[in-house]
Amino acid sequence: MTGSAAGRHDPRRNRVLAALSDKDRDQLVDDFTVVEMPVGEVLYQPGEPIRAVYFPLLGVFSIVTDLDGPSVEVATVGDEGMVGLPVFLGAGMPTERALCQVEGLALRMDADVFRHEIAIMDGPLQAVLQRYTQSMFTQLARNAACNRSHHTRQRCARWLLMTADRMHSDQFPLTQEFLAQMLAVRRSSVSEVAGALAEDGCIRYSRGNIMVLDRDRLETNACSCYRVIRDATDAAFPQHSSSA
Repeated sequence: MTGSAAGRHDPRRNRVLAALSDKDRDQLVDDFTVVEMPVGEVLYQPGEPIRAVYFPLLGVFSIVTDLDGPSVEVATVGDEGMVGLPVFLGAGMPTERALCQVEGLALRMDADVFRHEIAIMDGPLQAVLQRYTQSMFTQLARNAACNRSHHTRQRCARWLLMTADRMHSDQFPLTQEFLAQMLAVRRSSVSEVAGALAEDGCIRYSRGNIMVLDRDRLETNACSCYRVIRDATDAAFPQHSSSA
């Protein structure tokens, strides 16, 4: 593996894995498979066993629930977490769907192997995943309140900021259709909100790509939920610094 590939696949690019000691992280390395994650890739489905857990290195993954109408996003996961928390929590089959919404890269581990590692590591992996689970609870609670109380423009700005954080870039691909699904609004509403944010100098939106032009200004358009969720993650993993 080349040096650049090794850096791109470095487990420390995931904040959960970075929080482990070198010894504990090295114990897991041989159990991982590096996988490219295209947009729309489904990681698990409602009512079906979760076959693998994923530690994202780059990209954004969505947890969605199916209502009587369209699917609604209830949480997102990036390099701060793990996709497959029901396996860690010892729950049964999931009631939600997990899929990739912004293409990226992840480390995949077979669910049975993950359960074995949890059992034999005697605490370290459980401890960091408990911290991540608490930050996920914060996100779930804020999302529920945010979707009910905050305007589409505020929620859109928050979502774009969180995506930029997880992509470690101010530019990333995103279609109006996908953003409309994530915000549970019509595409016409997304077009209107994106246009307003562009007119305000926050972003540039062209041909399915977002460029954040002014993060501070974009955050003034976002609701307080962005900072609360980000602070909860930073509190869970205060020693992390992103790898290049």
